[in-house]
Amino acid sequence: MWKHEAQPHIFQADLREGMEEIKSGVEFSRRDFLKSAFLAGAGWLLNSCSASGSQSQERMISLAPSSQRLYVGTYTNGNAEGVYLYHHDPASGTLLQVSQSPAGANPSFLALHPNGRYAYAVNELAEFQGKPGGAVSALAMDSETGSLSLLNQRPSGGTYPCHLAIDRTGRWLFVANYGSGTLAVYPIESSGSLGAATDVIQHHGSGLDPVRQDGPHAHAVNVSPDNRFLLACDLGIDKVLVYRMDLENGKLISHAETGFPPGSGPRHLDFHPNGTFVYVISELKTTLTAFRYDSEAGGLDELQTISTLPEDYSGEQSGAEVLVHPSGKFVYCSNRGQSNSLAIFAADESTGRLTLVGTTSTHGRTPRNFAIDPNGRFLVTANQDSGTLASFSVNTQTGDLGFLETANVPSPACLKFAPG
Repeated sequence: MWKHEAQPHIFQADLREGMEEIKSGVEFSRRDFLKSAFLAGAGWLLNSCSASGSQSQERMISLAPSSQRLYVGTYTNGNAEGVYLYHHDPASGTLLQVSQSPAGANPSFLALHPNGRYAYAVNELAEFQGKPGGAVSALAMDSETGSLSLLNQRPSGGTYPCHLAIDRTGRWLFVANYGSGTLAVYPIESSGSLGAATDVIQHHGSGLDPVRQDGPHAHAVNVSPDNRFLLACDLGIDKVLVYRMDLENGKLISHAETGFPPGSGPRHLDFHPNGTFVYVISELKTTLTAFRYDSEAGGLDELQTISTLPEDYSGEQSGAEVLVHPSGKFVYCSNRGQSNSLAIFAADESTGRLTLVGTTSTHGRTPRNFAIDPNGRFLVTANQDSGTLASFSVNTQTGDLGFLETANVPSPACLKFAPG
């Protein structure tokens, strides 16, 4: 388990600074102007809310209809209070916190329903309601403010749940339990609440690393683009397991598996937008493996394995997240350990092979998860141990990242842009 150092979110000084910049009449860049206007507008609303006695910051959404909603899952064993909602300005990349919603303890990883009305969070725990295991929470989104309210919770079917995914019809939720190495399936009811689990799958085996691979550790679940298969990364047994999804009965049927070199620790994966390629990041060896995906057979054929770190790097290493850019031209990975970096790869869209473009600092410690905005123009990373989000512009021609700013949030673990 990672330790978390929390920092409180304070943006009143930024609001005052933005107001003063506008009043001064001095020249500044277009991005600075947009940021100042964005923050000044938010400051006006905060003052209005304060005058009326309201404690809510959520009304800011109505003033920025073009802004994107960014949800942040956190670990609450520090100062975090649940799931945080930020506004992301799609023109400037500015981040502004507007609310936080209780979602049970340690709502670390999130999944957003395709209808934009519900969200789901794993509660990364060893014990829930006095019994071994974690939980999964269903949350309703307020259509006006984007704030979240708890609908219900279910036991997660294992300990320390760490990842979840929704099938493309929005009817089923899948959960990966890291501690116990199990997967669980839940029906999503018409109200957005979760029904009782319809299936729990236990993985078996162990790996080379006696500490991290003492048994199975399911770390991610991803639904195939055609909604036929579920791909599950298991860090503990060095495998990606493929299950056929029975969407009538909510069952997972073992279908195929792909092994990795001993001690790799496959952690997360992402599909290329063309559905032909899959990229898997291995946490323990900090490698990225490209596969050709056979959508008919539900199988993976390895194309290439490449390090996510520069050749001359020799410090502590720990791979975390992988995402393919919406254009399909680039693949990004986060590296924790002493690197605290994002790796940038160019992807050949005909072969799926990767070329390292470079790495850039995340301007914070322990970049666990990151998200790319729906337009593909910005990337935001969650720096867990420094308690910050870092925002970057994306050069859509080269894939390069340009650092913009940081925003404070305690122990961020997962970022999700709401579907636009």
